[in-house]
Amino acid sequence: MIRHRRTAAAAAALALGAVATAVLGFAAPASAHVTVNPQEATQGGYGRFAFRVPNESDTASTTKVEVVLPENAPVGSVSTMPVPGWTVAVEKRKVDPPIEVHGSQLTEAVAKLTWTATGNAGVKPGEFQEFPVLMGPLPQVDTMVFKTLQTYSDGNVQRWIEEPTPGGEEPESPAPVLTLTAASPSAAPTGGAAPAQADDNDDDAEGVGLATGLGIAGLVAGAGGLLLGGLAYARSRREPAPKA
Repeated sequence: MIRHRRTAAAAAALALGAVATAVLGFAAPASAHVTVNPQEATQGGYGRFAFRVPNESDTASTTKVEVVLPENAPVGSVSTMPVPGWTVAVEKRKVDPPIEVHGSQLTEAVAKLTWTATGNAGVKPGEFQEFPVLMGPLPQVDTMVFKTLQTYSDGNVQRWIEEPTPGGEEPESPAPVLTLTAASPSAAPTGGAAPAQADDNDDDAEGVGLATGLGIAGLVAGAGGLLLGGLAYARSRREPAPKA
């Protein structure tokens, strides 16, 4: 009984601690930052990505978002999706060597995307906004780092430009990072195809054998029925007809 009461008291203390943390804010606040979603894609492919921008200010709205595409990983085609209340400006730069896209050699690539809010369309405190783009073919690199500037209505600028360090802690103001993986090689015929064919043949042979066995069983049953019928007919011929 005493042990049960101690357990109940400990549970109550933990519950009160959790409530105090939630109400009084003793726990360290989670840091929200600009991210690219999804965060993984395949090299050489195309994908729809969204730069997700949360507002971390308690009083100001986010009015401008600038995303810089990495110079060491140019993308041949970048298309933006309209965002209500926002305009987008696309800046390009020269690339050498050119980028091949569908057999064409492109000498320019998108360098920067700038979204600017119009009217009262800024991202208000407690809200977030996504800015979708379509990109491809994705370069043959392991990661793409998109350094981003977030401007607020009060003039403050949050610089999400710190690159991740392999094996290190997350930076205080990390830049959005897209991880790229190598495309899987197309499946080619190998020696393993023969056993698969043999298995199919075995299944066919098994099916034929089963059908043959069932056919033979049917014939035997039919012959047995005919034999019984003949015996019954012969017996009826030998027995005298009943008198009236």
